[in-house]
Amino acid sequence: MSESPKFEHVRHRPPSELTTPRPLIVACSPLRTHANLSTIIRTAGCCGITQVIATGNAKVNPKIARDGAENVTLSAYRSLLPILKKLKLDGYKLVGLEQTTNSTPLAEFQFPHKTVLVIGSEREGLNQDTLDLLDSVVEISVWGLPYSYNVATATSICIHSYCAQYPTG
Repeated sequence: MSESPKFEHVRHRPPSELTTPRPLIVACSPLRTHANLSTIIRTAGCCGITQVIATGNAKVNPKIARDGAENVTLSAYRSLLPILKKLKLDGYKLVGLEQTTNSTPLAEFQFPHKTVLVIGSEREGLNQDTLDLLDSVVEISVWGLPYSYNVATATSICIHSYCAQYPTG
């Protein structure tokens, strides 16, 4: 019989190196809680994403965001549509994270390398004007209740999926 491997906790393993910067931008509709935006900033930092766009009253709690607060650029805008239109003209594909008709299950979706991940607000999700601008929409499967994930949790799942497709940047 083979012996079971022994596991020892390694605290703060150095991050994996990226060969190129990640061309993923996270763009958030107005979020109701600063904790959700702060968690998204922390996830972005862990995943080597350098830019998050927020709208509304965008405040980050550094105790939640941790090092992400220092390593991720947060750009705040009054409205999401104008910046999304500009990014689209700059060659980014706009991918919404939402439950919609014709959305693609996240597990089946191939992200364009140069992507803006567009996140809806906690209760209302993405409005129709934003949906009309998107190139694609992904949806995360749910197997129980409630019917959807917390916005920061869903964003983290989606970011990780992108990073798994592009592990070196």
